Amino acid sequence: MSGPLLDSIADLRSLVDRLNFLHKVSQKISETKPLSKLLNEILEDSKIVMDVEASSLLLYDKKEKKLYFQVATGSKGKSVKRHSVKLGGGLAGWVAKHKQPLLIDDCYNDPRFDDWYDKKLNYKTRNMICVPMMRKKKLIGVIQVINKNNGKGFAQQDLNIFETLASQCAIAIENARLVVTQVEKEALERELDTARTIQQNLLPDKLPDYDDLDTAAMLVPAKEVGGDYYNVLRINDKTSLFLVADVAGKGIPAALIVSTIFSYLQTFIKLEDSFDLMRFVKSLNRVLMDSTTFDKFVTVWIGVYHHQSKELESVNAGHNPTYLFRKGISNPQILSDGGIFLGSLEVPFEIESIRIGSGDVLLFYSDGVTEAWNKKQEDYGEERLIQLVSKNRKKKAADLLDLINKDLKQHAGKAVQSDDITCGIVKFK
Repeated sequence: MSGPLLDSIADLRSLVDRLNFLHKVSQKISETKPLSKLLNEILEDSKIVMDVEASSLLLYDKKEKKLYFQVATGSKGKSVKRHSVKLGGGLAGWVAKHKQPLLIDDCYNDPRFDDWYDKKLNYKTRNMICVPMMRKKKLIGVIQVINKNNGKGFAQQDLNIFETLASQCAIAIENARLVVTQVEKEALERELDTARTIQQNLLPDKLPDYDDLDTAAMLVPAKEVGGDYYNVLRINDKTSLFLVADVAGKGIPAALIVSTIFSYLQTFIKLEDSFDLMRFVKSLNRVLMDSTTFDKFVTVWIGVYHHQSKELESVNAGHNPTYLFRKGISNPQILSDGGIFLGSLEVPFEIESIRIGSGDVLLFYSDGVTEAWNKKQEDYGEERLIQLVSKNRKKKAADLLDLINKDLKQHAGKAVQSDDITCGIVKFK
């Protein structure tokens, strides 16, 4: 077997190992255990996966403008935890202040490096990756790995892996803080409120700005925590992703599965050079099979839009049909090809490719829309939704979405909302 082939196999195994590691981290986040124990496990595992001498996680204290070591592994870990880092001081302080990651091949040749810790601890820091942990543009802390083993240096893929790990740690820390806060105030009802807050935090702050698309989306949660999720995401300048998912059941278990979908999507995009829709669907199905119980499946519709070719790739995994309203055609095209729901069986899936025209309108939604009841227990229904969009397709996406929301409220009247309502509009210019 040739050398390059051996290298490619080794690289593939390394990538699989790292994907498995990140998947296990996303699973750990869902476990009920003390935050300190969770972070210790993650950092110890990261030291092995990244093949380094030491790893550490520092939390940011906004009042004191300092970073405090929460976890420190390696031979000097216990000694390191006694110290703190000022905002802007050393490499970790620089990363925290500027909120930018660093990959340093030779720390002693970097003017930002502070060798005080090395002298104090009788240690030699050769190279380092240091990444900020952020949530909603807010600094949570800094995570770092130090000294690649066997005299090697860090690669760009190491930085990509570690940035993904940093975002997952930030989610774990923020979730833990939210849970601790609500437990101190109230019991189960507050826990549900907190879980719903966490679920909302997984949604995009705002949708991307496009020259060739007009987009709008909403998720109106029911009283209980649900399992709806959506995203409109610019993968790169040439490709965008639209996604809507609905986890079977309600409550915290469904919300945790939504968190798994969010984490895996971010991981996949970070580690892949290009977005392969079929590979994503199959691997997400496998992840959900490994991380959920038999009764917690997920229906998903995923669309990948190629801006230059104006082609939409669509996979409907057991979800409500997505509708494409063609310019000049009364009845919408139904996007239903794909396969069964995710998280249950390893089965083949199909990709449906559609050529998009100027003026076309895409509508995706969850069953909370069409199954919204009024007091007479009458569904809102697909026909009413289709007619509303058909008559108002010339409106801007946000105005059309607002019209759908108002019509749903008018239909429901005083009936209690029983399910999350998720809906998205994409207008192609």
